Amino acid sequence: MLDPKLIRESPDLVRAAIAKKHLSVDLEAVLSADAAWRALLQDVERLRGLQKAANTAMATLPKGSPEFLAKLAEMKAVAAQVKERDAGLKAAEEACREAMLTLPNLPHASVPEGRTPEENVVFSSHGDPASAGPSAVAHWDIPGFSRLFDFERGSKVTGAGFPFFIGEGARLVRALINFFLEEDARAGYVEVSPPIFVNAASATATGQLPDKEGQMYETTPDRLFAVPTAEVPLTNFFREEILEESALPVRRCAYTPCFRREAGSYGKDVRGLNRLHQFDKVELLKWVHPSSSYDELDRLRDDVEGLLRKLGLPYRVLLMCGGDLGFAQSKKYDLEVWAAGQKRWLEVSSCSNFEAFQARRAQIRYRSKETGRAELLHTLNGSGLAVPRVLAAILENNLEPDGRVRIPEALVPHFGKSHLSFG
Repeated sequence: MLDPKLIRESPDLVRAAIAKKHLSVDLEAVLSADAAWRALLQDVERLRGLQKAANTAMATLPKGSPEFLAKLAEMKAVAAQVKERDAGLKAAEEACREAMLTLPNLPHASVPEGRTPEENVVFSSHGDPASAGPSAVAHWDIPGFSRLFDFERGSKVTGAGFPFFIGEGARLVRALINFFLEEDARAGYVEVSPPIFVNAASATATGQLPDKEGQMYETTPDRLFAVPTAEVPLTNFFREEILEESALPVRRCAYTPCFRREAGSYGKDVRGLNRLHQFDKVELLKWVHPSSSYDELDRLRDDVEGLLRKLGLPYRVLLMCGGDLGFAQSKKYDLEVWAAGQKRWLEVSSCSNFEAFQARRAQIRYRSKETGRAELLHTLNGSGLAVPRVLAAILENNLEPDGRVRIPEALVPHFGKSHLSFG
């Protein structure tokens, strides 16, 4: 959520942010809702002032005197008006908050202009895609693939995008999760095992609501949401809390299954492991001092890149343009690995700085050593990493002529073997 003072005093700045993100948001409706709430609030405060003045005057008058009774009647009339307006004030305040929630975060000045993914900027690239996978085929075409990754039976049991991982397929997934978690721990992230269902307040705090309702699985009648990413429960760990400034930055990592409806997805992007409705991911999250948040974003990206380097996967880093940035982010890098069989890049991580946008929604603050006041901190997160597409790239890039897949050296201690066999 944006600072209401910023919205009132610098509406053109907010208009520019909406335009840079190429979003359709009615800022005038937000300003109108805010003005209506503040006008009603001023009226209620005026009436409460009259009520207090009548009470003070009554204290100086003899009880039962005509003057006392007149002030009593005045106070009761004002009290009735306050009670009547209080109900409207609460509704106006809620309407104002709901309107404020429709406003996106401001993009950082370094975010490039652009509307589509094609206008994202290649920030850096690593490894040689041309030399990767001389024997590569698309992973779903590897002979024996369905023995270890059974999409047909998963579809029977649940639906499309919910595969079974079997035998060494399941073992390789577990090896990747363990590798990610152990490397993240070495980088200073404390592991957390969070709930995989969250309430609406948690989803609102991180920006999933009201922006992404259609992408989440929702339970009834409890109205809990299956996590689309561990970002949601992790961020809310400190919701409505005040941290000491000396504790910053706080770094956490978490493995969860993730659940996304992926409404509207179609075509080649959804084949095989490329896009699933349930998938495994390790998430990295930071709560940081505002003065260091962009340095921390660079460190976060470096931590994720380190995982890809150890796996020996060619990858590139994209700096996202305004139109592909997302509702809640101020700045975001996407990391993509090269899948030699498909001859295309696959996104495996996004590293984002939300500045105070999530912290204001969640009321996560730190106590300033200098002033003693509670101030909003900044939140950052990144995938470290998402399993399916990393797995797809490993299968394709490391496929050998005999049909086996060579396991990256860093992963061998976790998998227990140097090769994966589909036989």
